[in-house]
Amino acid sequence: MAAGKDRGHAGNTGYDDQIDAYYSWDSKVPNHTAIQRGDVVALWDKKSLLGVSVVEVIQQSAGFKTQFRCVECNATRIHARKNASPRYRCSKCRAEFERPVASNVPVTQYTARHDAAWTPLEGLLDAEELRSLTVHQGDINAMRPLDWAAFRAALTAKGAGLALERLGARTPDLVWDRDTTLAVDFAHGFLHTMVRVRRGQRQFRRHLLSDHGNLCAFTGAAPERVLEAGHLYSYARLGSHHAHGGLMLRRDIHRLFDDGLLAVDPSRLRVDVAADLETYPQYARLHDGELVVPLRDEQVDWLYKHWEEHRTEPAPRA
Repeated sequence: MAAGKDRGHAGNTGYDDQIDAYYSWDSKVPNHTAIQRGDVVALWDKKSLLGVSVVEVIQQSAGFKTQFRCVECNATRIHARKNASPRYRCSKCRAEFERPVASNVPVTQYTARHDAAWTPLEGLLDAEELRSLTVHQGDINAMRPLDWAAFRAALTAKGAGLALERLGARTPDLVWDRDTTLAVDFAHGFLHTMVRVRRGQRQFRRHLLSDHGNLCAFTGAAPERVLEAGHLYSYARLGSHHAHGGLMLRRDIHRLFDDGLLAVDPSRLRVDVAADLETYPQYARLHDGELVVPLRDEQVDWLYKHWEEHRTEPAPRA
């Protein structure tokens, strides 16, 4: 089912979703137990692709769901029409009526978080292209099988190969050549694969928040929900959290730092903005500025390695 008001039918009250952070569903949704921690996800809104990520954790709890049913056959496959009267129509028995039958049913509620590896790919594939990549043509379930090899090839053809590499860098040990995956409508695509989940990421984040508070090291104060625990090194290669190996970074700053478009000259501890970002004032003004948090020697050492990796001329060591 699509997010927000653009639902495929009017059989329930919808779900709480934030595209770049988490997705919710319940035990009444087909394939509701198929999603697992470590699955890759492809999100769409029934119009186009939104992005890809990896499930970090799935929370579940007992609750109730309001369902709306047909007054004739009791099916939940009913549609709310904007301009026709009666307002509702049943897709199963074709009955038309003004008000559906409402009832509360017990369900298990699920929420999958995927914000750590979120990679936006808005509009890269349209709805027709995405539907052509499903395993079962005509499948209308909220969570549906997706042909990962074909999906990957389609993204690569659109120039998104680097984005897939970055996703792999944020989620090490990813197996990119599995034949089939599982997609989710929001449309979310959960793809079955092997991945080393970032164990201890929550503790790492709490440690950095305790050290520096709600501050992005590059831009200053920011709401906690937009701050991420950014590693100053490649977690994909080392596979472990170093106590003083990170900084709190705003989500967009985190992505740009990972890509090397933002760096810190370790000899002067000044921000360096790559030429590709100079046309964006919000980033250009960061150039040659100081970080807003004090740094430990270990953090400076990691920044030196990051500088060597992303800048052609290594900075001289002090």
